[in-house]
Amino acid sequence: MIAAPAWLHRLPFAPAGVAAAFTTRGSADQPFDLGTATGPPDWVRARRLSFANALPAQPVWLTQVHGARVVRLARDTDEASPEADASWTTEPGIACTVLVADCLPMLLATRDGRAVAAAHAGWRGLAAGVLEATVHAVCEGTGSAPQDLWAWLGPCIGPRRFEVGRDVLDAFTADGDGAHFVERARPDGSPRWLADLPALAAARLRRASVSDLHTNGRCTVEEASTFFSFRRDGPTGSTGRMAAAIWRRGG
Repeated sequence: MIAAPAWLHRLPFAPAGVAAAFTTRGSADQPFDLGTATGPPDWVRARRLSFANALPAQPVWLTQVHGARVVRLARDTDEASPEADASWTTEPGIACTVLVADCLPMLLATRDGRAVAAAHAGWRGLAAGVLEATVHAVCEGTGSAPQDLWAWLGPCIGPRRFEVGRDVLDAFTADGDGAHFVERARPDGSPRWLADLPALAAARLRRASVSDLHTNGRCTVEEASTFFSFRRDGPTGSTGRMAAAIWRRGG
């Protein structure tokens, strides 16, 4: 077996017939940025080609908008980079792929390996129901029950770093998720909160009856040498994008 590139990390515990992987930022002098908005187009195309060549499946890129739309991918799909924040497929050889840089990547599969899905969940998409929509799409399309699904929550901004305002708190407390926020007053006395994005995602998946959850527990902000982070580096900094992908074997 050919060794994986240093920037590619495969998940060893996916269901039988399913494979999954995520990327890191690569080396300091040659960051492996996959985002179209954060690097010269020719560089991004070359890196995306390198990513595709490292997988035994073809990644399908989405135009992510922090929403809850889920698209089904097929070999005859003619929509390039569909505007959506999640995708799923039953066809081998197609890699459902999302880009992140603090937002949460979720990879999903049926335990029998018949279908796979990937979702991009920042707080807006999470509050809008992107994870539940992905679960519903896979279950409706395959006849599976949520209890038959496996889910992995990847690296994202961690609970010590995700400081938010009342708008974010209010978006979740109506669903009973206030326990995943810790109040943190600023020196000027203005109220702020630390939000636990992975815990919020896990709570929503459990309410959707998905119980086979695997959390990564790594913080993109704190691990600067490993991950890109929009919150840490800012829109005008060196923020790149990482990818998480999942596919059915045998394509």
